[in-house]
Amino acid sequence: MMRLPKFTYRAPKKISEATKVMADAGPDAMFVAGGTDLYPNMKRRQQTPKTVISVTRLRELHEVRGDGATGMVIGASVTLAEICANPVIGRDYPVVAKAARLISTPLLRNMGTIGGNLLLDTRCNYYDQNYEWRKGVNFCMKKDGDICWVAPSSPKCWAVQSSDLAPVMVAIGAQVRLVSTVSDRLVDAAGLYNNDGIDYLHKRPGELMTEIHLPPGNGWRIVYKKLRRRGAFDFPVLGVAAALDLGADGTVRDARLILGGVAPAPVNVADAATVLIGAPLDAEHMQAAAEAAYLKARPLDNTDFVMNWRKQMARPFVLRALEEIRTQ
Repeated sequence: MMRLPKFTYRAPKKISEATKVMADAGPDAMFVAGGTDLYPNMKRRQQTPKTVISVTRLRELHEVRGDGATGMVIGASVTLAEICANPVIGRDYPVVAKAARLISTPLLRNMGTIGGNLLLDTRCNYYDQNYEWRKGVNFCMKKDGDICWVAPSSPKCWAVQSSDLAPVMVAIGAQVRLVSTVSDRLVDAAGLYNNDGIDYLHKRPGELMTEIHLPPGNGWRIVYKKLRRRGAFDFPVLGVAAALDLGADGTVRDARLILGGVAPAPVNVADAATVLIGAPLDAEHMQAAAEAAYLKARPLDNTDFVMNWRKQMARPFVLRALEEIRTQ
């Protein structure tokens, strides 16, 4: 049985108190909400904070307000199950509810939060193992070692961003609010992620994610498709978030196509958007966008399935997403 290491548990009731506790504790502290990512990592000794600061008692982090006409603000501690069940989210931002419903199992969706999924630790076959296994094969660069076993000659870690909601938020154009004792700022979701398996977030030390801001819908059509081995509870080995703004004549006025599960950060396929913008959403242009996504997808052998097959699947999954948008 894997056991948690010893740590001090704090449960503040105000955001200001939580950020102060973090500032006082320094780099040996971590925030926790549902704990579905942090606590298993602690059991595997991948993360060993001396102080764990719960944010579940911060009332503001559980609020949901607004709608698709004015924009919506979702507290970072709103559970994934609440996201799935919220009628306004389901009506005005159905892709968010659908992506949340694809995450893990009902039990874990009752515990896991939207903020936790957006801040999910990067994953890798050589990293997500127990301590004894990692010690037996020699530790990797992400924890306790100095080499990336997926790409031994690489100077950086290639652990994969496996959040389902991250590519969706980038496609939507969402922002997140980050609060600390010295700052309070809104950051574009696209700018939150860094293409490095270790330093995978552009997040300052001590910052707490408190809110996710969704922009007004303004007619955008957004779809998320997920590839995984089993039909339930698996992490994505490929995620496709497609967002299109279609004119009355069917011409694509603007587009975003984001790939998840293939790199340490969500991948914005700008070439696919370029192909689509100003053109009708027909078979020719959808195929060209799918080809652009295939060329941009460069998965490595660090998750489930063969990496070359995962790359090949970028084409049909992009086509499925665009076809669903076309028929909405």
